[in-house]
Amino acid sequence: MDPTLKAKTISTLKEVLPALSPRLKLVAKYIVDHPADFGLDPIRETARKSGVSTYTLVRMANTLGFDSFETLRDPFRHALVATSHSGDSADWIEGLRNGAVTGPAQADAAMNGMGVVERSLEQQSSDQLERVAKMMLGAKTTYLTAVRASYGLAYYFHYVGRMALPSLQLSPRHMSSAIDELHDAGEGDVLLAITFTPYSRETIEACKFAERRGVKLIILSDSDVVSSEFTPDENLIASVVSTHHFGCYAGATAVMESLLAVLVKLGGQEAKHRITAYEDLRRDHDAYWGTRKKT
Repeated sequence: MDPTLKAKTISTLKEVLPALSPRLKLVAKYIVDHPADFGLDPIRETARKSGVSTYTLVRMANTLGFDSFETLRDPFRHALVATSHSGDSADWIEGLRNGAVTGPAQADAAMNGMGVVERSLEQQSSDQLERVAKMMLGAKTTYLTAVRASYGLAYYFHYVGRMALPSLQLSPRHMSSAIDELHDAGEGDVLLAITFTPYSRETIEACKFAERRGVKLIILSDSDVVSSEFTPDENLIASVVSTHHFGCYAGATAVMESLLAVLVKLGGQEAKHRITAYEDLRRDHDAYWGTRKKT
């Protein structure tokens, strides 16, 4: 079997997705987002997870030129890689599991958190992070947008990142909308958008608006296929699989930390001097407990 067939199929799915029917779009997005599960699960389980009928899965295979669902799934099955945290469970994890009533839930969450971080970081290439950082450093203004739970990630990235990248601008701020603050954006600017399933309408609209203005677009998300209505220049992928109802953002935070490290590295002495100046300013104004200057 051609070892590149899985990658070719995913690439084809991304290309044809905008033209697919709504049900086939669900299938295409599921395959792109969950290639390991797709390769492992039988057709009925895949239908359940993707929210379509088995007939729709067969139709997807035929649309892509395969003669059956099994032949579509085969390259994914052959390319299966472990998606869980590698390595044996640590003693402290087993201690949690055998401890209090809530111990098993805590142990499962801990294992999941470590796995999410590992899966997210292993998807990042040095070349891509360097491209993204250079894109941001070279922009007139780098806008940063997110809402709801993702806004906390954006706020942290802005708080730290602006020390190395003074053109970084958080949007929305206060009670305005992202589009309000993108009003003056245009060619030469960059938008970094953070959104995870279920994708925020406000963030999607901001991305569409920015793309129409000629703004370069970077997405930090859990999928290569966030919307068929715009095409990011760069897409950073982080796993948000969770043991509870809401997403686990440990992996996304780890990806942001890697990007921050690259920004500081490429920023050189200018970035280091700016960070030092921020620290001196905070120290001089008693920003930190226990560091008050003696008079």
